[in-house]
Amino acid sequence: MVEASDVESILRQNLMDAGCAPELVSQCMSQVRACNVSSAHRLLEGHRSALLDELHQAQRKIDCLDYLLHELNKKEE
Repeated sequence: MVEASDVESILRQNLMDAGCAPELVSQCMSQVRACNVSSAHRLLEGHRSALLDELHQAQRKIDCLDYLLHELNKKEE
């Protein structure tokens, strides 16, 4: 049987692996301990949204570089 402390350790590690800041980890852990899952869910949705925004910004930068590389390749031909 899994101990409650083991479940908390696994949850904490998963939050850190997901790139959550220490403050967000603490907030989520507090909400889960208080059985306020909907509040923890909202916190994690906010973090997910921020990560997705970062991903889209990086994709736009890659798209710009791909365009420039394409244009440079055309000039070399």
